[in-house]
Amino acid sequence: QKTALIKNNMPCPSSSNSSNSEHGVMKQVRFSSGCNSDSDSQEKPCGAPLSGRPQIQLGPQLKLLPLNDQADLCIRLVVEEGLNQLPYTECVVTTPTGHKYEGVKFERGNCGVSIMRSGEAMEQGLRDCCRSIRIGKILIQSDEETMKAKVYYAKFPPDIYRRKVLLMYPILSTGNTVIEAVRVLMDHGVDPSHIILLSLFSTPHGAKSIIDEFPEITILTTEVDTVAPSHFGQKYFGTD
Repeated sequence: QKTALIKNNMPCPSSSNSSNSEHGVMKQVRFSSGCNSDSDSQEKPCGAPLSGRPQIQLGPQLKLLPLNDQADLCIRLVVEEGLNQLPYTECVVTTPTGHKYEGVKFERGNCGVSIMRSGEAMEQGLRDCCRSIRIGKILIQSDEETMKAKVYYAKFPPDIYRRKVLLMYPILSTGNTVIEAVRVLMDHGVDPSHIILLSLFSTPHGAKSIIDEFPEITILTTEVDTVAPSHFGQKYFGTD
C-alpha cells in the first residue's frame, strides 16, 4: 500500500506547467512505498507517472493517501491516518491471557469537529475507531447575495482549546468553508497547529487557499484534482 508524501526539498523540473506565482510555495508530490524491499521502497523519478495520477504540486502540509472506491472505506482510511497524527504515550498492555507487553495509548485531550452536513458522514468512521471521543459541530453556509461563508451554528466541548481537533469535511472545493470553520475554532482558543483536517477529495485551489491562510494546519486527503465531486452529502445520505 503506497502513501504519497510531500517532499519539501525535491523540486521537479517537469513542473514547468505550474504558474510562476505558485512555484515558490508549491512542492512536488512524491510516492514512497510502505514495503521493506529495496525495489518497492525507492521513490519514482520526478518525471515518471505516479500510479496513473497526474503530476500535482501542493504544500508540505498536505499528505496524499490511497483512494478506495467506497466512501466508508475511504473515510475509515483518512480517519485512521488522522488518529496516527495524534500524540500518544507508552504504556504496558495486559492481554486476556495475562501476557504483558509495551504498547501505546492516545494522550487525553482529542476531539472531532464535523462541518455539517457532509462532514457528519465521517463521524461514524471516527466513532468506530474511538467510541468515547467527543464530537463538536459547525454549520456554515454561503450567503446567497455575497457568496461568503457564514456561520449559523457552532457547538464544541467546553475545553476544546486544550484539545487536538480532527476537523471533518469531505470535499474541499474553494476552501472557504474550512477557512471559516478554522477561524471559529481559533475564536474558541484552538491553535491552528492543533487542527488536522480530514477530507476525501480536494482541489489544488482549495488546499492552497487553506494552507496560505493557516500554514500550521495539517490536511489529510485521498485525492487531489481540479474537479471535486459535488453534492457529496446529498448522495451519501440519499437526499439528492
